[in-house]
Amino acid sequence: MDADAIVVGGGLSGLVSAARLAEAGTDVTLLERRPTVGGRVRSREVDGFTLDRGFQVLFTSYPAVARELDVDALDLRAFSPGATICRPGSRAVLSDPLREPTAVVESALNHEIPFSDKLRTLALRYDLSKRAEDEFFAGSGSDASIRDYLTDWGFSSDYVANFVEPFYGGITLDRSLSTSKAVFEYTFRAMSRGSIAVPAAGMAAIPEQLAERAADAGVEVRTGEDVERIDVGSGGRFRLGSGGPADGARVELADGGTLDAEAVVVATTPPEARTLTGVESIPESGVPNVTAWYALPEHSSFTTGRRILLNAADESPNAVVPISEVATEYAPRNRPLLAATFLGEAALERDADDLREDTREALSSWFPERGFESLETVAVDRIPFAQFVQPPGVHATLPDPDDPEGPVVLAGEYTEWSSIQGALESGRKAATAAHEYL
Repeated sequence: MDADAIVVGGGLSGLVSAARLAEAGTDVTLLERRPTVGGRVRSREVDGFTLDRGFQVLFTSYPAVARELDVDALDLRAFSPGATICRPGSRAVLSDPLREPTAVVESALNHEIPFSDKLRTLALRYDLSKRAEDEFFAGSGSDASIRDYLTDWGFSSDYVANFVEPFYGGITLDRSLSTSKAVFEYTFRAMSRGSIAVPAAGMAAIPEQLAERAADAGVEVRTGEDVERIDVGSGGRFRLGSGGPADGARVELADGGTLDAEAVVVATTPPEARTLTGVESIPESGVPNVTAWYALPEHSSFTTGRRILLNAADESPNAVVPISEVATEYAPRNRPLLAATFLGEAALERDADDLREDTREALSSWFPERGFESLETVAVDRIPFAQFVQPPGVHATLPDPDDPEGPVVLAGEYTEWSSIQGALESGRKAATAAHEYL
């Protein structure tokens, strides 16, 4: 055997699987086709700016974050609770009075949200606080869309349209609110228990920390290695017919090389995992996202109170994020850096100048006291598969880690739910499943 275990894919789930297996004494090789690990959680530098691969945040209260990461070492920069609801000539803060008492009066005077909805929000928060961790995505009972769930709770159409649509449009990439209510419930509770934040060095600090943990545990990380096929041993669906291992699995590389192992963890994207394992319950449909990064001139004054700006009047952009106000390290020379998010398939095809004009017009209408003619496009990230589609009932249909034939297990958010929590947790469970073959 070339290794006790081979992990295919160096995203968050693959890195956690590899680290946990190695920490248990397993000889592990991790194969990543890209030059660096991280999967969809990556950052890059453009003209001195730190740009994540699309706007991403870390929910600090996720249980898997506390289990798998050294949160203090990430040097997090937190957003203020809540958001600012924006429309032409109007900005209204909606915060969490329990987590940010200083914003109680401002939130109470918010004219976009009826007072009854503010009280109902506190009741919802209390109800969700009593739920057990394993109840949200258990797959039992009836599911519903976020929109239907909020209607059943009695929230007004103003609350849903002015706050939930743009805010959860940013979380689920689905402003229609057709996503499973389980995603809303879990993330709503997470925000009431902790912050949303970004590492000072960018979101890439998360996989970099996990890669260092894996290396310290003895994992051999090999980048630039593309896996074409996995052949399992006796009786397996992917047996080559001859030359395959009697037990364990053989990994075929794109360059013609092969590696044998007692167990293989497949931690690739959902489409790649489905191709490698043949597991048909791996979701194929993805939700797109476009994030455009903009800079203002050096020493420009632009403050929001470290809050996300929600577009209550239009869908383009869905929201604007004052990223360098939250994390000054993202921008050089005191230049404000903003991230604007755009939803839907049509956004993938739109010209960068059109996206900039939509953002400039929105900001100018929200902040009529200042101009945005100097708004400069730094980069545009077009991501066709940012999340897998999560309609009501989908979580009961997702694959288990040990669904593939032979000593092959799955690690990916698609075995849990689409989030950093799901990715980290799936890595832990995949390592446990792989131990059964070692």
